[in-house]
Amino acid sequence: MTATLTYRDKIAVLDLGDDENRFSPEWLDTVNGLLDDVQEQGSQALVTTSTGKFYSNGLDLEWLMANGERTDWYVGRVHALFSRILTFPLPTVAAIGGHAFGAGAMFGIAHDYRVMRSDRGFYCFPEVDIHIPFTPGMAALIQSKLNPQTAVKAMTTGHRFGGTEAHTGGLVDATAPEGAVLDSAIDLVAPIGQKDPGTLGAIKSTMYASAVAALA
Repeated sequence: MTATLTYRDKIAVLDLGDDENRFSPEWLDTVNGLLDDVQEQGSQALVTTSTGKFYSNGLDLEWLMANGERTDWYVGRVHALFSRILTFPLPTVAAIGGHAFGAGAMFGIAHDYRVMRSDRGFYCFPEVDIHIPFTPGMAALIQSKLNPQTAVKAMTTGHRFGGTEAHTGGLVDATAPEGAVLDSAIDLVAPIGQKDPGTLGAIKSTMYASAVAALA
């Protein structure tokens, strides 16, 4: 299953897919197209989620190995998606019902809020263990959202945070049992109500100006 878009009242629910939901060029095209739809349809908020074992396993390393000459183009597209979510002109919540690794964890961090399954799944930045240093943009994104102690542990040790520990460390804002993650994310964002997209987008662009610049 590729990414799909449904609605709960005026809250857009973007399902990233039912496999590892890696960021292939085709997946990036699909997700960006669905984000266009969300903005065009007068949505109140955006919740991203997934179906299956993974929220997202991040970069499509198999595609990168086969297309090394296009690495800069590919990383630029991934950075652009992070920046888009970071400054998205609606309230955003990642409903993380499965593993979030690497760039998938960064995608989650780019949201305003995160709700993670309490009893299973890991939130992890494994870059130190797979020998892939963070780009300046990726580091700036993570550090714009995490307290310094959590950022050091997450970025330099490759530690796998379960739901409770991720909540304690500030990686996620709430946890929920299996089957309740999406509903909890919707319950979190619904009371915020409709905000003017232009104003909200401008506020986020100012809040995260240094991370946006690093991702550019």
